[in-house]
Amino acid sequence: MIRPTVLSAALWAVLSPVHAETAASADTRDFDRVQVTATRTERAVSDVAATVDVIDREQLDNQLVHDISDLVRYEPGISVTRSATRFGLGGFRIRGLDGNRVLIQTDGIAMPKSFDIGNFANANRNFTDLETLKRVEIVRGPASSLYGSDALGGVVAFVTKDPADYLKDGKDSYVGLKFGYDGDWQGLLGSVTTAFGGERWSGMVNVNHRQGQETDNKGDNRSHDYTRTAPNPQERDGRSMLSKLVYAPDDTQRFRLTVEGNEDITDTDVYSSINDTHPTPSARTTTDMTAHDKQTRTRVSFAHEMDALNSAFADSLHWQLYRQDSETTQVTNEGRTNGSRRHREFNFDQRVYGAQAQFNKGLQTGDVEHALTWGFDGAWTEVKQKRDGFQVLANGSTSTTILPDAFPVRDFPISKTTELGLYVQDEMRMAGGRLSLVPGLRVDHYRLSPELDSIFREDNPDMPVASLSKTSVSPKLGMVWRFDDEWSLFAGYSHGFRSPPYNDVNLGFTNVMFGYTAIPNPDLMPETSNGVELGMRYLTPAAYVSVSGYWNDYKDFIESQRNVGRNAQGLLVFQSQNISEARIYGAELKAGVDFGQLSAALDGWSLRSALAWSHGQNRTEDVPLDSVDPLRGTVGLMYDRDAWGVELAGTFAKRKTRIADADAYRPAGYGVLDLMGHWEFAPGAKFNVGVFNLADRNYIDWSSITSTLATGSTVIDRYSNPGRTVSASVAVSW
Repeated sequence: MIRPTVLSAALWAVLSPVHAETAASADTRDFDRVQVTATRTERAVSDVAATVDVIDREQLDNQLVHDISDLVRYEPGISVTRSATRFGLGGFRIRGLDGNRVLIQTDGIAMPKSFDIGNFANANRNFTDLETLKRVEIVRGPASSLYGSDALGGVVAFVTKDPADYLKDGKDSYVGLKFGYDGDWQGLLGSVTTAFGGERWSGMVNVNHRQGQETDNKGDNRSHDYTRTAPNPQERDGRSMLSKLVYAPDDTQRFRLTVEGNEDITDTDVYSSINDTHPTPSARTTTDMTAHDKQTRTRVSFAHEMDALNSAFADSLHWQLYRQDSETTQVTNEGRTNGSRRHREFNFDQRVYGAQAQFNKGLQTGDVEHALTWGFDGAWTEVKQKRDGFQVLANGSTSTTILPDAFPVRDFPISKTTELGLYVQDEMRMAGGRLSLVPGLRVDHYRLSPELDSIFREDNPDMPVASLSKTSVSPKLGMVWRFDDEWSLFAGYSHGFRSPPYNDVNLGFTNVMFGYTAIPNPDLMPETSNGVELGMRYLTPAAYVSVSGYWNDYKDFIESQRNVGRNAQGLLVFQSQNISEARIYGAELKAGVDFGQLSAALDGWSLRSALAWSHGQNRTEDVPLDSVDPLRGTVGLMYDRDAWGVELAGTFAKRKTRIADADAYRPAGYGVLDLMGHWEFAPGAKFNVGVFNLADRNYIDWSSITSTLATGSTVIDRYSNPGRTVSASVAVSW
């Protein structure tokens, strides 16, 4: 199997055209994998004018991937943010941008957005069970010309399993069982999959369950207070279900009904928030704290694919209607040093209805082949957020006021958004197939309509709320020049944008006692980016290399709750504003060699590696951009036979040096080794095992530190990764 690696100078000498002509093709090569996300058409990664990662089901299984952090473990330039004390994994960071600036979608449907406020409310974007997936595609860099708002930093596209994935070689039924263990969080996992098929009808059901405890780290202070560095105790329980029913009237079209659901529940003893023994008396507030967090997502979609439309305007058509509901509920119970008890509840609900249609048309003008892609995206979303609570005082009386809040409160009004997009792209191939030019354009219209209810109005009686209507145009131009069958050059320009979020446009609250107010801003502009990328690829059956550099300029970044002075009443005024400009540039490398193509004696041996470096600057304040990860690389040495294989993988990161705050903690560089193996011990039966962090190193990823941590902090180990752990799975099918 060919995987990426850094090639030494000696290898270049032996990778001659003779080897390329006599060696067999390797279908599993990274750049031969077919992707859809970067072009909305099926193209090999080597034919795309952008950097795209494709992670298939085999790789997910062999690398024992159970969550989104595992997913990008060996993908430098991509990381996952997380909360170390309670809320867990957050979302993806691509080339220095994270949060809602990265589009996450499942089967073309955008995943819920994140929102957080204060210490007790944090709705993340970790809503997909990876066991339901057959493939993950990651596009690095702006992609708004095809996907509209939020694709400012890139796109993570989850593709779920289909009945056809199981009903191959004439099979009309399938049953699969899978059981696993994840040592990072002592997690037990179980999965059942059934599929059936006939001449016209087919279907499948995939059901998963997982339960475990807190994610381990290298902290050894297990005190029940703010000095704790060991993880807070947690009990985690989750389940998911994916079902599909497919009807194929003929060989050229399919109707697909999908019902999907996901639920995760976490109970936490938040010992790290207890401070009743703090040496400063005024800091002693909390004697105990427990949390109950639950998040759910359900999706129903109906799709129709027509492969042979054969009309003047399209050869094929794919359309989809869907509804998706997500809800995050987070409950916090706190004991206070004054004898009172506080109960807080945070709710964040998102409901979206959507419609999509994509047309493809192939035609030829002279010597130029055209692959036209055009279509429509529409999404209508309603978002509700509420914080509620009460406290029981020492004398037994109950109050719904917990300063500075008088519950219930909404931090922004109920918001309805309309997002409409039209896009067109032309993949032009010319010069005998050597040159591809790919221009594209998308026009998006965004409308925000707030709805006032009694909760928001009572808390903000005199505050005007703002509607918003914006139109954005996103062009792109890509190019691939194939010098010969082995070498190619790719380049691209792309424009990205993110519409002003509802919570920034209409964030509103007033607290006279504490002397501040937050006001809406109807004049917010979309965040925008302009990016260029230039790269070179070398591809033979024996080896491949891709090296690229990128440069992205960002404008009108929105800073939430910025202090803008005082109003006529003397209150401090906070308002979200477009203020930040940023620049991020960097370089990335992926390469690989299959030693078996060089010598029969080395058959089965291969090497993979990847490297990512980036530099980010906040140009408004002329300080480093803290969301940029330090230099990181991975390398893996593999030996594969027909029925079994092993891999020794290493991950290496440089010390984080460029931080805006000169006194902030800078994680040290590190090197970590993992050992993984797989064995197909019988037809339809496979065992996977991995030992991670072989040397039991204490190390911290920069993406795990989401708030400023002082250099002299006594709780640094709280943010560390697990030590040596073992994960395993066994799967059987018939």
